[in-house]
Amino acid sequence: MKQLQKPEVLAPAGTMEKLKIAIDYGADAVYIGGDAYGLRSRAGNFSFEEMQAGADYAHAHHAKVYVAANIVAHEGDLAGAGDYFRQVRDHGIDAVIVSDPSLVETAITQAPGLAVHLSTQASATNWETLNFWQDEGLERIVLAREVGVAEIKEIRKHTDIEIEAFIHGAMCIGYSGRCVLSNHMGLRDANRGGCAQNCRWKYDLFEMPTLGDHESLLGQNSQGKTEDFSMSAVDMSMIEHIPDLVEAGVNSLKIEGRMKTVHYVSTVANVYHKAVADYCADPEHYTLDPKLVDELWKVAQREMSTGFYYGTPDENDELFGQRRKRPRYKFVGQVLAYDSATHTVTVQQRNNFGIGDKIEFYGPEFTHHEQTVADLYDEDGVAIERAPHAMQVVTFTCDTPVAKGDFIRAQEVKRPVSAR
Repeated sequence: MKQLQKPEVLAPAGTMEKLKIAIDYGADAVYIGGDAYGLRSRAGNFSFEEMQAGADYAHAHHAKVYVAANIVAHEGDLAGAGDYFRQVRDHGIDAVIVSDPSLVETAITQAPGLAVHLSTQASATNWETLNFWQDEGLERIVLAREVGVAEIKEIRKHTDIEIEAFIHGAMCIGYSGRCVLSNHMGLRDANRGGCAQNCRWKYDLFEMPTLGDHESLLGQNSQGKTEDFSMSAVDMSMIEHIPDLVEAGVNSLKIEGRMKTVHYVSTVANVYHKAVADYCADPEHYTLDPKLVDELWKVAQREMSTGFYYGTPDENDELFGQRRKRPRYKFVGQVLAYDSATHTVTVQQRNNFGIGDKIEFYGPEFTHHEQTVADLYDEDGVAIERAPHAMQVVTFTCDTPVAKGDFIRAQEVKRPVSAR
């Protein structure tokens, strides 16, 4: 049997709730943002006290926490960086993810003992670059997103530094995530945490034969609507290629999405944890469970592809033309308690659901249970048809035992608007 090093599953954690959920659902490590130097200014970034609490929770569950500090620094951005990195270190964080050379040097020289990982923003694409950064004192390199599997294999032959690679989630259209479109169009610097995601907007193409005249060149689809396009990539998914990544020598499999929902974080961490564990347990006889692929589509926002891993992306890797139809699921609740004597589950509602809805419970280690809601009661035990109020606590019959903390999803169904 092959002896393989099991890679780390690294999940995003935009809030403390997501940090705990990611770890509970199988992540070996999470990455978060602090109050400075990160590229997600609108995420639920962590104070130092929250970093400590997050690190304590992670370490108690044999997991790690990394802090992203990967801005492109301008004049004035470096003030206080040394103290910031020392605080990060002293509050239990395992590593910082940095791209700017000045911040790399600051972290290494002014916060000794704090591991430094090179961000994908630094565009590391060859083994000579990895060895350079290793000589500078870094422990891990997050490869540029433009690096292919064959290149990773070649890189691994010439270096023993840890390699991290993105394997799932939204991919920036800019080279290694560096883009000036947001700054140009909205004075929000994507490289300093202010991205407005202009590439995701809908655009049209116009012919302008004379000044002031314009006519769309895109035409209409079969429904008579103009086929707008974006400058946006489809999402990444390498779930079907875990063996290639492990055998190429990737040490950490990174999931994008610090601003995504708990539904997304729990589902994707759960799936990749299961796939990696299954492969590393028996690589000779491994076959991907198709249920794992189906599970990822339940939280997919866009079509998915393998990006640059097996060649240069083409028009099928961009959001262009007709969209693939896919089922849409909503996160409807979380289990608070289960009474095995009465077969009753207590749930905190997160989205409207009710009697007659087909729901799906899921939990860590890929546990699943589907059923149709047959009865429903509010906190006072009064029978109700639906649970429409946010965070409402309800109970209903559930014949299969479920665990506290399990999540519930339901496929979105368009309901008729009632007449007034």
